[in-house]
Amino acid sequence: MSETGKEQLRYLPKVDQVLARPEFSAAMEEHARETVVEAVRAAIADMRNAILNGKSINVNEDTAVNIALYKLEKSEVRSLRRVINGTGIVLHTNLGRARLPKSVAEAVSSIASGYSTLEYDVEKGARGSRHDHVNRLISKVTGAEDAIAINNNAAATLIVLMALAHRKEVVVSRGELVEIGGAFRVPDIMKVGGTILKEVGTTNKTHLYDYEKAIGENTAAIMKVHTSNYRILGFTEDVPAEELAKLAHANGLPMIYDLGSGLIVDLQSYGLDEPTVGSAFRAGADLALFSGDKLLGGPQAGIIAGKKEYIDIIKKHPLARAMRLDKMTLCALEETFRLYEDIEHAKKEIPVLSMITRPAAEVKNKAAIFGSRLRNVGIAADISIMQGVGRVGGGSAPMLDLETWAVAIVPRSMSVDKLAESLRHWVVPIISHVQNDCLLLDMRTIADDELDVTAKALIDILV
Repeated sequence: MSETGKEQLRYLPKVDQVLARPEFSAAMEEHARETVVEAVRAAIADMRNAILNGKSINVNEDTAVNIALYKLEKSEVRSLRRVINGTGIVLHTNLGRARLPKSVAEAVSSIASGYSTLEYDVEKGARGSRHDHVNRLISKVTGAEDAIAINNNAAATLIVLMALAHRKEVVVSRGELVEIGGAFRVPDIMKVGGTILKEVGTTNKTHLYDYEKAIGENTAAIMKVHTSNYRILGFTEDVPAEELAKLAHANGLPMIYDLGSGLIVDLQSYGLDEPTVGSAFRAGADLALFSGDKLLGGPQAGIIAGKKEYIDIIKKHPLARAMRLDKMTLCALEETFRLYEDIEHAKKEIPVLSMITRPAAEVKNKAAIFGSRLRNVGIAADISIMQGVGRVGGGSAPMLDLETWAVAIVPRSMSVDKLAESLRHWVVPIISHVQNDCLLLDMRTIADDELDVTAKALIDILV
């Protein structure tokens, strides 16, 4: 270390000196003393490390105060907070997947801030079941006999296998042994659940006779897994759910259909060729498993719907308690399914559905208006609108291109990457997409009521 560095270390301010500064009188009123002291110590430690690493730094109390106050400000920022999604990916897994309808969020807030009828029957004045808040409603909307909701679809798969096929065989096509996020694999979860996997067919082709030959005395079920996050194209063949259900029933077995994404509304006219939960039951499935926070458009949950005789077994399994939902998720799920009682209303009120079904012309018009708004305030950037391709995301509809429009911004006073970083660090972080030296804000996934916040951020950064 240089002599200058050694000299600077000697002049590092003391913690008590910095805390005595008037700036921290107000800080002590807003923060616990321990928090303020920790921030000051951390500031001085940062200064020491900078000197040891040969960096140029002003060694005085002002520097320590500024660093400490910055640390206090950062400590107030919540780790889990709201962001604005300008990526064009509707179900962005990293950004929390489905955005809840406003009515659902309001209902959750009401339940969270008070006591509730979580496990209380007001009619009888006695203990009730938390499952009753959603099971009848799910059954009504999907056409199932009964239902149970737990914490996610991976858990739904696990508990169904453990409850119905422990130490027995479940027949699954090789082409459907999927892996989803976090290295979750169907074969692994079957192994954990104590189920014996009976693979049939090949990666690209599985025939009905493959299933027929696999059924034996130790077979507990036939399982079909919808490949919601990928497609195998070309020389392929799989067995329709109708045929699998007939085969299963002919052998006294249940047919389990893991749908994954949980689409309730038929959206084929919008290019979304995904099986609906209702179509699974019309095909003869005994159980359908699906997520709550994907195409359903609700909170994270794993929903198991189908024949009452199987749902009753699952409800009695010891894992049902370990995987049960909390009051806020149950409330969100109930309110979401209530919206599905009127399908056209659901398309408008459930953000996932409204974003997918919104005409490209409307998105283009929205982009044009927002672009003009930015140009009119004279921000230091070139503004245009650009046609693009959005995605459903969240492991759903991998082949669907959503025609979309984005506002393209090329800043004059900073780099595109710096602008993207500045937007991420905004009070409400704005997540954009950089392409061909342009910052893109996709208008399909930015809600109408988020445009003012987005505009203010761009104006403050670029004007």
